[in-house]
Parts: sequence; C-alpha cells; structure tokens
Amino acid sequence: MNLRSVDLNLLVILDALLAEQNVSRAGERLGLTQSATSAALARLRNLFDDPLLTPVGRKMELTAKGEALIPPLREAMAAIEGALSHEQPFDPRTDARTFSISASDYAILILLAPFVRAISTEAPNVTIHLLPRTSDPAGALRMAKADLVIEPKALFPEEDYPSQHLFSDRWLCAVDRHVGGGKRMNKTQFLALPHLIYSIGAERQLNTADMELAEMGIARRIEVTVESFLLAPFLIQGTSLISLVLERATKRLSGLEEISIRELPYQLRPLEEMMYWHPRNTTDPAHRWLRERLLTVAQKLD
Repeated sequence: MNLRSVDLNLLVILDALLAEQNVSRAGERLGLTQSATSAALARLRNLFDDPLLTPVGRKMELTAKGEALIPPLREAMAAIEGALSHEQPFDPRTDARTFSISASDYAILILLAPFVRAISTEAPNVTIHLLPRTSDPAGALRMAKADLVIEPKALFPEEDYPSQHLFSDRWLCAVDRHVGGGKRMNKTQFLALPHLIYSIGAERQLNTADMELAEMGIARRIEVTVESFLLAPFLIQGTSLISLVLERATKRLSGLEEISIRELPYQLRPLEEMMYWHPRNTTDPAHRWLRERLLTVAQKLD
C-alpha cells in the first residue's frame, strides 16, 4: 500500500470504528453524520480489502483483520497525538486535557482520591478517567488505553518503561474481632483458619503478598477470592476468614469496628507502588504536569 495514496483522515475514522464497533457511535464520537461515516467505512473496506466490521445478529463485530489492526493503529495514533502535543505548553489553570489512569481500588483510595481533590480547583478543565487495574499494564500503555499505570513494582515485568516510585505500604492481616488471639497472628492460627485473597482477572493474578507466601511454600486454605481489595475487610465480618490488608487502607476505611488488625507471623516485603508511562509521553508538558502533581500528592501521604 502506497501511503501517499491514503487519506490519513480515514485512519482517525478507522480508530473510532474499531473502538465503537458501531457506525452511528463512531460518527457521534467524531462529529460526523452516519452517512459520512458509512461512506468512510466503505472506503476503508476497499483500502484493506476486508469488511473490517460484519453484522452478527443485531450488532456489528470486528473481523480478524479488524482485530489485528487495533494495536498498530492505536500505537500510531498515540505517537502522532504525542508528537503534536509536545509542541504545546500546558497551563492547568486554563487548558483542557483528558487523562486515563489505570489503578487498583486501593491506589485510588490512598493516592488518587486526594489527587482528585487537589486538582479540582487548580485544573478545572482537566478530566481524569480512573480505569480498573489490568493484568496487562504494559499493553495498556503501549496501546494508549491508559496514560499512566499505577502498579506494584513486583507486578510490572517490563523494564523499558519509565517509572517513578510513589509510596510504600506494609502488609497486615485482618480477622473478625471474635477470632481469638493477640496483636500478632501466630503461624499455627494463620495456617489453620480459612483465607480470603485478592486476585485480578480470569487468570486470578495474585497480589504481591500472596505471591511471596506462595514462593515461601506456605500452603493456605483459600475459601474466597475477590477482585476488589477494599471489599476484603467487609467480607470477613462475622466469619473466621483471614485477609491480608495494607496498613494505609485500614486507616482510611470506616465501619470496621468488627475487624481486628493484627501483625503477620511472616516477614513480607513492603508493597512498593510505582507509576509507569510510555516513553512517548515523557516530554509532553501536560503529561509531565500530571506526573509531578501525583508525585507531590504521594509525598504528602505520610
């Protein structure tokens, strides 16, 4: 395909069509009429010699070619947007910008909640989309699904992405207050009681503490798994379940009068929360402001 013969505006429309999988919604997203979007889809089908979108029942689904186009197209679009934005200075008091941040509910509670409060008046035209934590954080950055990923250092395998330490936290355990014991859970009780663990996604990716316990060969009786870290203390109320929790979260959650927080019988590495971003955004003024502002909020947590 000769790039000179391609109307690059079609790629913007293709990006919207692949994302929305609906001609009307793609047109609304771009401010185009349905007929104009349909005409563009026809040109794209001819260009790629593929239907790209096909009707299945009452909806449209992507063809294999359409699916395959998503990663390279998103990367190309993000690179172009990044190159153009690098030329523009950023003033948070007046400029409009939208950022997407992928983070766990724990990171949202501890860091992003005070961050949102901090920028609500100083950056009135900045929109923050908070996305759930993903099991493929590097992919989210690569495909521009997220501008920033806040992730424990131990769970982000890619070394080629820029990063910044935000804060650390230590692991404790939570049990219903009617479960006997002192301020420290002993090993016998820890292994005898059933456990509730936090995991993510269909593959049930474990948190750093559960991974470390598994590496130590400590076999526990897992009775419940949940994707929301913040729900764990509430789910164990009135049961004999144990859940690993983070100290900062226990200080910010109300309604936990029935829960007893105890020291673990094992020495675990602290959780180290990092922010990661794609190299294409490193010098972008708006993105740099976002990272610096998050770091400032993180430094004030203690």
